[in-house]
Amino acid sequence: MQQQGYFYNFLEPVSQDLAFVAKQLENSIFTSPRVVLTHSRIFIEHILQKVMEMEKLPTIRKGMLMDQINILDEKGYLTEEIRDSLHYVRMQGNQAAHDPRKFRYSEALLCWEAIYIIVKWYVEVYASHNIEVPEYQDPSPRNQQTFDIQELVFKLDALEARLSAAFTKREGEEVGRNTIVIDEKITDTLPGNTSIRIISYKSDSIEIPYFLRDAFLLPQRFPRSETFLIRLGAEQHGRIMSELPSNLEGLSKHVKRFSEKNEGQFFEELKIFIEEEKIRRQIATDRPGDLFFFFKTDYIVVTEELSLIPLTERHFTGIPNLLRQMQEDQIERVGQLPMELLILAKYDRVGIGTVERLFEQLKEMQGV
Repeated sequence: MQQQGYFYNFLEPVSQDLAFVAKQLENSIFTSPRVVLTHSRIFIEHILQKVMEMEKLPTIRKGMLMDQINILDEKGYLTEEIRDSLHYVRMQGNQAAHDPRKFRYSEALLCWEAIYIIVKWYVEVYASHNIEVPEYQDPSPRNQQTFDIQELVFKLDALEARLSAAFTKREGEEVGRNTIVIDEKITDTLPGNTSIRIISYKSDSIEIPYFLRDAFLLPQRFPRSETFLIRLGAEQHGRIMSELPSNLEGLSKHVKRFSEKNEGQFFEELKIFIEEEKIRRQIATDRPGDLFFFFKTDYIVVTEELSLIPLTERHFTGIPNLLRQMQEDQIERVGQLPMELLILAKYDRVGIGTVERLFEQLKEMQGV
């Protein structure tokens, strides 16, 4: 995906990570003032860490922004304007981190102006004389899909962790095993696609995107693991994605008469499930405003004409048992069908093949 234009793209030659943190802050001023204030403090802390490294000053441990400011001020590296701007961002960030009150857009904008003063100083004094810092511009509200607050915080945390890891490596220290390692795509993901956790099995692993964090694991979507998932669900271990452990080894111990083989099968089907969901989400993103029926990665658009067709044997052949049970549940027209058609496999003596026959007949009606 190509990067959207943003004010601090001039920072990219200096540090792509700093630039991308600034981009997320810029895009969040009119949606998440508290997040902007909190993470602006961390943003300038990383800048000062770089300054102290260049000036060969003692390393200050993370979270001690006031000490960083005081040391640089005592050594004469800060002008009064820079010092005041640093303290303003620091105090606003501290307040946002602890005060539960509602923060205003105007507060985020004032912090944004202070950040500009700091970044301009950093680029012109320490980064490169060849980079032209543009005149300050107020950000404008963006009519675009935005990140959910929780996902935005995770994304910023991940970018900031990468900045810290890079500094640690420069210091010649070994990065700990539990350090978050962030792929380049963290900077470039669309809302909902940020990877928020990893689920592993033996030597393999899969990333879980934010939009699937609490996804319902419909057993019928896992044909070889359907019974395994039903039993796990009864024990509250496999109903939704967030219930799954970070390592699936030993998952079968929660239910009787299942083994390591079932764990491996489920892991492989979970990878397929995630890829199918990504495809479905892209389809929905590409066609906003349309309604869909999904069968695995195949789909049809639900038109008004299609939605009004009665679910009767006159219109749908070869699936009388399914039609009868749906009518008992007052599902009488196509428009009342679930978007996820495989849900219908829950009915007595209705399998995936029956649902597929229904789907194929719907496709024929749509002329697909």
